[in-house]
Amino acid sequence: MGLKKLTEHIWYMPYEEERDRPNLCYIKGDKRSLAVDAGHSETHIREFYDLISKEGLPLPSLTVLTHWHWDHTFAMHAVNGITLANRRTNEHLLECIKKIEKNGPDEFINMYDSIRKEYEGGREVVVVPADIVFEGDMTIDLGGCTVRLLQTKAPHTDDSTLVYVCEDKTLFVGDATCAQFPNGTKDKKLANELADKIRSTGAVTCVEGHWQPVEVEDTLGDLLA
Repeated sequence: MGLKKLTEHIWYMPYEEERDRPNLCYIKGDKRSLAVDAGHSETHIREFYDLISKEGLPLPSLTVLTHWHWDHTFAMHAVNGITLANRRTNEHLLECIKKIEKNGPDEFINMYDSIRKEYEGGREVVVVPADIVFEGDMTIDLGGCTVRLLQTKAPHTDDSTLVYVCEDKTLFVGDATCAQFPNGTKDKKLANELADKIRSTGAVTCVEGHWQPVEVEDTLGDLLA
């Protein structure tokens, strides 16, 4: 698996179904670079970094989380540079830390086959909070490339952040468009609110957590189905 180039500023390591690994995305500006999501485990993020280095690109100095779920966040302890999350995402991570400290990692590892495969061989489960916590919206200038972080309501979780690359008209939505976790229902009101938020960005391309990049209308169609 190689690193795929999507636009002038954007590359991504594609998702994998077997270990429930999401797309890990890389955005490069003239001054600094940013990753979208931290990955499932240290092994996952190291593979991502190896692909980045093979392309002759610098490792990301910033990593932004789209939401708290383990496949997007549990490699935060191994990322290069600084991590950013909205306040609710960080609260969920702190809850995970307390739960693992109290009950041990086995309860988490045994939740799904995908987690057992990701952590096979006794790999350590390490959860840490974000370095920088924000609320609402935030804009980051990477140097000739502007990234907007947009905290939003969504049917999947109560802590979603959209990541919009303005110059490339590309929107990273994580798993925000999916049904609610873990019960599998999709609240129509939240879906419509998220659809309005997505439309308001002016994005042309959407990158979901576990799917290939598609036109925005495709994402909206699935969201509102």
